[in-house]
Amino acid sequence: MRVLVLGGGGREHAIVWKLSQCERVDEIYCVPGNGGISDLARCIDISLKDHEGIKGLVRRERIDLVVVGPEGPLADGIADLLEASGVAVFGPSKRASQIESSKVFAKSFMRQKGVRTADFKSFDSYEEARRHLRNLSPPYVVKADGLCGGKGVYVIHDGYEGETCLRNLMVDGLHGEAGKRVVVEEFLEGLEVSYIVVTDGERIVPFLPSQDHKPLLDDDKGPNTGGMGAYAPVPFVTDELEQVIRREIMERTIKGLQDEGIKYKGALYGGLMIARGEPYVLEFNVRFGDPETQPILFLMESDLLPLLLKAVEGRLSEVGEISWRDGVSVCVILASQGYPGKPLTGREIRGLESLKGERDVMAFHAGTKKVGGRYVTDGGRVLGITAVGKSYKDAIDKAYEAVKGISFEGMQFRTDIGRKALYFGGNHA
Repeated sequence: MRVLVLGGGGREHAIVWKLSQCERVDEIYCVPGNGGISDLARCIDISLKDHEGIKGLVRRERIDLVVVGPEGPLADGIADLLEASGVAVFGPSKRASQIESSKVFAKSFMRQKGVRTADFKSFDSYEEARRHLRNLSPPYVVKADGLCGGKGVYVIHDGYEGETCLRNLMVDGLHGEAGKRVVVEEFLEGLEVSYIVVTDGERIVPFLPSQDHKPLLDDDKGPNTGGMGAYAPVPFVTDELEQVIRREIMERTIKGLQDEGIKYKGALYGGLMIARGEPYVLEFNVRFGDPETQPILFLMESDLLPLLLKAVEGRLSEVGEISWRDGVSVCVILASQGYPGKPLTGREIRGLESLKGERDVMAFHAGTKKVGGRYVTDGGRVLGITAVGKSYKDAIDKAYEAVKGISFEGMQFRTDIGRKALYFGGNHA
């Protein structure tokens, strides 16, 4: 079987790495890929916006399955285009992808279908939104309606900050058209959880719960990023709580989409807040999380390919529960100087050879490329150093010990990834 993976981040490296272990996979292609992915797959330099170019590649190379990593191509309709030409695609349609590509659509859908989420109002008028803010007491949250690469959500702590945020989004066009409409919602305080399932539009198969670390700096300070690290599983997600998440969030959402005539096939990511003892949806994503996918797939013992194929074929009932390695996994992101603003690139990465042959530690590449046999930085988030351990402390220690052996000029990372798991009872998990 010939598989094409679309994307070039750490999530895609993890997917390619996992698929490369499948006996049925003969060859893997990746568009555009990265330095680490190029060691496992044929990387093709085509823009993810060039759908016709991707379609031509699929036809020329007789691709059997396309796995779409990032949300952008899905929101732009790549799954619809390829499926219309008879290709199996793991990833939802453009219409289904609205649940991520439009916060207004997602929030309205959740309200209509009884999926628990923060109270909200949406606006396409700056003046109306501004008047609404004057009646609110901070903290509250302002969200750009469209896709902003994980950077369109703002927690507001005072009225001046709120009006400035609105002006930046709706008047000054900070995120272009994505910020011309906004959602203003109540601030929920609690514990964040990433809950990812694979679905064929009727049934779901869940991955392990995980927890992302969005802010750049330790103790959740600094600007938001695409994610500075993650761990799985999550110690405070009990079996009882997980059943509530499955039944009242994920299954209800899939059923609600089905009732609207939307057959959702692919990965569905629930970014949740456990507040007042109940799960609330902060956001839905229409793909695997990044960096959550790295620790999750590093723990996964089951073959990934059958899960993806059965979802595409509408036959997930033939797939049992996923088998997992014992223990836990922690992923620490190493980022370029300047991230999450303008990252400085082209800097040589040293020390990766120290991880060769390691069973319990893996460097998943994100913003890297290979130049003359050397890896250099080529983006904001550069590497995801991922480790498996018998306990959270063991996994954390292994990950940070590996980080010590990696270096590039301007490298930055958080030193507290996984600490919350220890705090919330994961000492011996």
